[in-house]
Parts: sequence; C-alpha cells; structure tokens
Amino acid sequence: MKTLLYKNTKISYSDSGTGNAIVFLHGFLENKKMWKDYVDFFSEKYRVITIDLLGHGESDSLGYVHTMEDNANAVQEVLNHLKIEKATVVGHSMGGYVGLAFAELFPKNIQKLVLLNSTSREDSPERKLNRTRAIKAVKQNYATFVSLAIGNLFSENNRIRLTDEIEKVKTQALQTPLQGIIASLEGMKVRKDRETLLQQNLFPVLLILGKKDPVLDYEDSRTQIDDTTAELISFEDGHMSHIENKEELKTVLSQFFS
Repeated sequence: MKTLLYKNTKISYSDSGTGNAIVFLHGFLENKKMWKDYVDFFSEKYRVITIDLLGHGESDSLGYVHTMEDNANAVQEVLNHLKIEKATVVGHSMGGYVGLAFAELFPKNIQKLVLLNSTSREDSPERKLNRTRAIKAVKQNYATFVSLAIGNLFSENNRIRLTDEIEKVKTQALQTPLQGIIASLEGMKVRKDRETLLQQNLFPVLLILGKKDPVLDYEDSRTQIDDTTAELISFEDGHMSHIENKEELKTVLSQFFS
C-alpha cells in the first residue's frame, strides 16, 4: 500500500506499469481494489494508477462533506507526487463526478476522460432528497443500507447470475466507514452541474452507459453528449459495467486509450 497526505489526511493509491498514465477512480461504496483485473490487464502497456477516494478503502475521511473538488485535489496530489503531468482518467459513477471536477480544475493535466456509468449533470431535486434519505437510512442501519445499495446497482437479470461477484462487492463496501459514506452522500448532493464541460470539447470523452442501469436513466443520460464530440458506448446491463460487461469493457477501453 502506498500513501501520502492531502490536507493532513491519508490517501491510499497504487502505481503499476510504465507508459502513458491511466487513472482509475472508483464509485460510491467501492475502493481501488475493484480495478484489480483492469490493473493487471492494462499495466502491461500503460502506467496504471488507482486511488482510494476520501473516506473509502484505505483513505481517511477529511470531514463531514467530501466534495468532488476535494477528491479531485487529492487525485492531483497523487499525480504531483508521482510526477505525472498528464493522464487519462476513468471514473466509475461517483469517480466520474470526481473526474469531471479534476478536468475542470486541472484542464492541462487531463488527456482523455471516461465516464463509466456516470453523468456530468448535477442531482435532480428528487435525487438530492434521496441522498438525504440515504444519510438517514445508513445512520439507522448501516449494514442493511450497504447491502441493499449494492444489490440495486446490478440489472435484475444479473442479480442471480452474478451472486458471487455481488457478495464480494458487498464485502468490500461494508469496509467503508460510516463517516466516509455520509460525507460522500453530502458531497454528491451538492456537486455542481458540469455538462458545459462536455460541450466545450476540450479533450476526448467516452461515455459508457448500461441500458438497464437502475441508477441512471439511459435515455436521459445519453442526451448529455448531444452536439459534442464525445463518444457513446452502450451495454445491455446495469450500473456495474466493470463487472457485468468486463471483457467488452476491456476491449472498449483499449480502443479509447490507444
């Protein structure tokens, strides 16, 4: 485990391979271990960095609200430490929100951006209300909240097919401290809309969506790249494309990285 301090807070990361830098950012209730297969695959050709975002995995919590900007600054701290000036960022769900914040804060440091089951849009009023309800729910029953939250990320037809994988994700998710969960929910709730960043076509963007995503409405989500140079890839499954569509995703990412 490699660590450094950002605002006196421990940030954990991994660094494998050589070549152009690819940074993988996990989503809410996940951690850098979710990318193991992708690190093994891509580090043969690239320098692959994975980072535990604030309050997740082996990174500590910074406070009561983990903003996407705080996370983006922590990512930049890691890249500065590793003397990486430019990187392609792959962000899953919340990791995509962080990737967008990073691209806005450090435009000269972003080479390409992959939004994996993610969106550039801010939460709708309904989603913000749901975040508040989630904070209440996780305070009342942590284990039940985490278990239900993870199960609901997969498409219905995969909840039986991928039972073992889902249990592994739940086991990892249950290692996320309560403060990390609440601070991230608060941070996602207040995040700004960054759709205009995609409209500016400043760097190559790949949007990857699941047609049966229980979290993000597919038809609505794909409209965010209308009239942009961004590319859309659609899979037939849910919110967890890195598990539900693993081999196809490796192929898609390989083509985008090259």
